[in-house]
Amino acid sequence: MTDDLLQISGLEKCYPTRWGEEVPALRGIDLTIRRGDFVALRGPSGCGKTTMLLCAGALLRPSAGVILIDGCDPYALSAPGRSAFRAANVGFVFQNFHLVPYLTVLENVMLCGLAGAPRAGLEAHARSLLDELGLARRLRHRPSELSIGEQQRVALVRAIAGGAKLILADEPTGNLDADNGRILLDQLARFAGNGGAVLMVTHEQAASDRAFTRLDMRDGRLLAG
Repeated sequence: MTDDLLQISGLEKCYPTRWGEEVPALRGIDLTIRRGDFVALRGPSGCGKTTMLLCAGALLRPSAGVILIDGCDPYALSAPGRSAFRAANVGFVFQNFHLVPYLTVLENVMLCGLAGAPRAGLEAHARSLLDELGLARRLRHRPSELSIGEQQRVALVRAIAGGAKLILADEPTGNLDADNGRILLDQLARFAGNGGAVLMVTHEQAASDRAFTRLDMRDGRLLAG
């Protein structure tokens, strides 16, 4: 097992236009994130941060380059294989949560079990994680019955409950007040400190300051040091 959890080499992504041209979003990204690191990716809107996150999470096929997650190239897998690989290795935390509205908190977290995570012990593990984030009394509530901060914490628990090694977070504190943002960032730092890795896109200085490593991006390129 290597310490390099996410390896990106020569990553490029272009989007076609209706006029037959291609607009480059990523221009030759090289990046390695090791186990135990919590990386903040900063830069202006439109510079390619979210595109990079989606490519890194095996959700958006790049135009060129190689992405390895724990030594495996997810884009070399079939679509079902890639989906199963994502479910077992990558957790996503988005600004808008993407919780299933008609499921309870506990059911939302246990969705990872439907995507290939071991079922045995999943409920107990989910309950334990929810309790750690102060949600033990919310297990049977639905997302509409939760505060914004509670919804984001549920989304975080769902991301890690299936045993993810890598968390990709896109503006995870964007809808949170300072206290809830601090709780979320503390949990991301804890996840990394326990041997996982986090890549977080953010515009917020407090979130960037909480990360262990900070990177800047402009016009589809990572800036040097």
